[in-house]
Amino acid sequence: MRTKPLSGFPEFLPAGRIAELAVLDTLRETFELHGFAPIETRAVETMDALTRKGEITKEVYTVRRLHAVEGEAPKDDLGLHFDLTVPFARYVQEFAGHLAFPFRRYQIQKVWRGERPQEGRYREFTQADIDIVGDNTLAAHHDVEVALVMLEAFERLHTRFGLPPVVMHVNNRKLAEGFYRGLGVEDHLAVLQRVDKLDKIGPDAVAKLLVDDLGISPEAAAKCLELATIQTADTSFVEQVRALGVENPLLDEGLAALAEVVDAAAKAVPGRLVADLKIARGLDYYTGTVYETELTGFESLGSICSGGRYDSLATDGKRTWPGVGISIGVSRILAPLIGKGEFVASRSVPTCVLVAVDAEDTRVASNDVAARLRARGIPTEVAPKADKYGKQIRYADRRGIPFVWFGDTVKDIRTGDQSPADPDTWTPPAEDLTPSIARG
Repeated sequence: MRTKPLSGFPEFLPAGRIAELAVLDTLRETFELHGFAPIETRAVETMDALTRKGEITKEVYTVRRLHAVEGEAPKDDLGLHFDLTVPFARYVQEFAGHLAFPFRRYQIQKVWRGERPQEGRYREFTQADIDIVGDNTLAAHHDVEVALVMLEAFERLHTRFGLPPVVMHVNNRKLAEGFYRGLGVEDHLAVLQRVDKLDKIGPDAVAKLLVDDLGISPEAAAKCLELATIQTADTSFVEQVRALGVENPLLDEGLAALAEVVDAAAKAVPGRLVADLKIARGLDYYTGTVYETELTGFESLGSICSGGRYDSLATDGKRTWPGVGISIGVSRILAPLIGKGEFVASRSVPTCVLVAVDAEDTRVASNDVAARLRARGIPTEVAPKADKYGKQIRYADRRGIPFVWFGDTVKDIRTGDQSPADPDTWTPPAEDLTPSIARG
């Protein structure tokens, strides 16, 4: 019986998976350079935890045993996590006594959402998150820090592998809320949720929603849309907001916080971050800086890296753990590129050298050569079958293995060059030691 692919669950051939792992290693390396510690949380959380913040129940895959036993959790009480922030909040609360704050963590893990599959949106995908969490308080400078760490990670992916550069769009929820309150609008979350639809439905439709759904005056709705059109790569957005004539203390606080982020990024990574006052982020637990990131040339994918400041996501009633974090949708970036063959490894195996076997009774000698090469960090395998050398070379060629070892010589099968070699001293060119990764 022929199997059928299951949509929304991307799987890669080995060359694609090698490329994905190279990206994940680069992210891990960058995060650890900045002192973020790795964690992994369980795949399931209680439905109460998953649905506590925002109306997202339609995204959750519930989990149950086929044959439940007496005393187990009720049916549909557990669900697969749809992001890494909600389980992280639970993790911090559960292990707070063992953590040193501010706690800096990175997490690279699968998540699941019951979405309609399409390019860039999947039902199972990999995310890479960083968060900094404090105990009751968290300094504002961390909002700048997480943005710069993520932008550094993207710059490494761009320079190492030719992945497209990114532009991070940043706003502040205090800025938006203060602006709306200055207009006399109390339900700022409702306004944010509708402004968040601006790119999808356009300004006229958003204005109609604000007026018809929320009862906002046409003049106030027009001001909301004027705010949403402001976008600058420097702090000039402050003057543009002031020019709209709206005043509120929370607005002042949000403008100052956003200006700090934009100014720092303009100095550290020019052109990679802009203030964009239409960015809202749909989830209601964000309370300050919010981030959305586009991949240059692939803007149709939407935001491939997003997050923000949350001041009350995790709390036990006595202590509160505020934090700020950003998440990369790794699969959203890579699956379209790998699927089209635009981003894969130069070979489908890590093997650099194939040690030939001239007869099965000499396989031990071939195994010894391979062991000596591996001991020096050279990925090596032994031919699966004693065969004519031409067939063993073709076997290596099909797998993309650049070198074949015969007795006491090594052959570069791409050029035909063959020379004497000692497995205790021979070293391949650096570019051949591991598969190269580049965007085609």
